[in-house]
Parts: sequence; structure tokens; C-alpha cells
Amino acid sequence: MRTFAFIIHPLSVNDVARKYPVARFLPLSLVEAFLKAKSPMVLSEIKGVRSLTGEGLKGWFIGCPLTPRQLSGGVPLELVYQRLQESCEIAHRQGAEIIGLGAFTAVAGDGGITVAKRSPIPVTTGNSYTVATAIEGTLDACKQVGIEARSSTLAVVGATGSIGKTCARILSATFERVILIGRDPSRTRDLAEEIPHSEPTTDLERLVEADAVITVTSSDAAIIQPHHLKTGSVVCDVARPRDVSAKVVGQRPDVLLIEGGVVSVPGDVDFGMDFGFPPKTAYACMCETMMLALEGRLENYTLGKDVSVEQVKETQGWANKHGFKLAGYRSFQRAVSQEDIARVRAARAAAIPSPVSLREKSSPLRP
Repeated sequence: MRTFAFIIHPLSVNDVARKYPVARFLPLSLVEAFLKAKSPMVLSEIKGVRSLTGEGLKGWFIGCPLTPRQLSGGVPLELVYQRLQESCEIAHRQGAEIIGLGAFTAVAGDGGITVAKRSPIPVTTGNSYTVATAIEGTLDACKQVGIEARSSTLAVVGATGSIGKTCARILSATFERVILIGRDPSRTRDLAEEIPHSEPTTDLERLVEADAVITVTSSDAAIIQPHHLKTGSVVCDVARPRDVSAKVVGQRPDVLLIEGGVVSVPGDVDFGMDFGFPPKTAYACMCETMMLALEGRLENYTLGKDVSVEQVKETQGWANKHGFKLAGYRSFQRAVSQEDIARVRAARAAAIPSPVSLREKSSPLRP
């Protein structure tokens, strides 16, 4: 039986409080000081993964006790690397043959390259299959609400990151126009030169032009607010923590908000812990790690700041082979219903002027 491990970390104080309830009543600075002093640990054993080929799989969740803020510059980078190296060594001692980097551990520093050099087992960020599922989910959701991609605008938030830029490159062949939104003006302009019919910007207000949005930044707080979004649009939030404010759910029922990368895992899987997903489902990045193990591809795979189109296609092929598939739409820990989709579709249809009204607007006034 093949084996794997996956590194996870607390995304918020609430995650810490699941194990240490007193954390809810402490200031964040004190919680982070406590976490900084702790070592990684095995959180659970993962059982029951079984490919359509019949191959079984066993794994472990390894907890790296650092928050998003700490992993993105709140503590020295060398400490981050040390904690991730320790996590890999723990996984190796458990018997794991390959390990995946979850959430902010995948973007810390150089995107897994240094970790892979120090790890006793191969490493992947899981970003290739994350891209594959983000694209599949976005295109399917667009179809559900009546968005014709070839005549519509896509916006990618976090466009210069490894996931964002690959989504933009692939989907530029499908959408009429692509708005690239990044924090660094120079890098965003450089990316726009590579991608046909794309426009670079640092302005989130441009989101109101987009029929579809894929957002995947490394922000530790929500950046997309209700007023940013177009009526009848689709928003695929791949980021963890989420880029989209919870206010969008309550204030914008005319927008279809879905979480990217929620995947149904083949077999009767038991993750041994609750990480906020329905039973037998996982993040796409976790699934990429599982698929590499099932394929016997015990090698460093998706690393660094770039994801190749070839890797995206390869992971999608593995998913089809082994039985990994999108698990339906979810938004803020609830399933998106057909009623939700119908409401957004109706809002979009009502907001789009009919061809007749457009002709009337363009006709000269008659006496």
C-alpha cells in the first residue's frame, strides 16, 4: 500500500481553539507566541482511500503550528523552513513516501523548493490539480448561470501567483477578455504581455466588470467585498483563508460564490479529524499528493512560483483514472443549491439588456 502525508496549519484562532479552547479568550499575539514555540505533530491517520484501479492508500495529517501571518513574514523565514523540515521528517518516520504542503505552507518562501531540498521525502504544493479544479469549477458554474465565456470577461485576483497566472493563461483561450489583478504593478504588467487580450491592474474596483472571477491571493484577510462584484457573476474563491468576505453571502444573493478545489475522494475515506469539509471530500492540493502516491510518482512535483499547463493536464488525467472529482459547489461550509443557481441565473438575465432594447438605445430620435 502506498503512503503519503499532508501538512496543514491553523488558518485562524478558531482552528487553534479546536485543540486548545482557551485560545478563544487570548489575544492573537499571545496565541502566536505559543504556536511559535511548539513543534509540528501528527494530527491524524488517513484511512480508506481506494482508487478506481483498486489500489489502496494510507496517509497522515501533519500539523505545522504557524498561522498565515507567521508563514507570510510574521516570523523569520528560516524558522518557517525549520518547522516545515521537521514536519517532513515526522512524516518520513511515520512511513510516508511523499508529502504535500497545504495552504500558506505552499507559498512560504520559494514555494516549496527549499523545503524539498531539506525533506527526506518528495514534496508537492498540490497547485497543479488546484488549477485544474478551479478551471473546471468556474467553467461549469458559468454554464449553470448562463455566462457565455467567449463573449464574457474573466478577472483573476492574485494573478501573478503560481495558481492565478496558470488559470489566466489557460482561460485566456476561452474568455473574450481577462483582467489581471495583482499587488505588484510591474509583475502584473509583465504577465499581461504574455497573455492575449488581458489587462493588468492593481485596482480591485475593476472586479465589477467581470462576469467570472477566480481569486487566489495570499492575503490573511478577506479582500473582496459585496460592492466589488457584478450582478449575475460567478466567483471561485481558491484562497485559504478566503479572499471573499462572508458579507457577500448575505448581501449579494445575485452572485454565485463557490469554493475552489473541493474534491470527492474515492473509497470510504476517513481523515481522522474534522477540517471543515463534508465527509469523504478534500482540498485539491491534498488530492494531488494522494494521486502522486497512487501513481508511484515519488518525486518532487509542483514546486516554485510556476505551474505548467502540462502538469495541470496530467493531474486531471490522474483524477479521471483514480476517481477524484469535483464534489459539487460549496460556499462558506454549506452546499450551493439549485435554487441558489437559479436565483443568480435570473438576476443575470434581468441585468442584461435585450437585443431589442439595445437597438432602441442606438436608434436616432425620430420626431
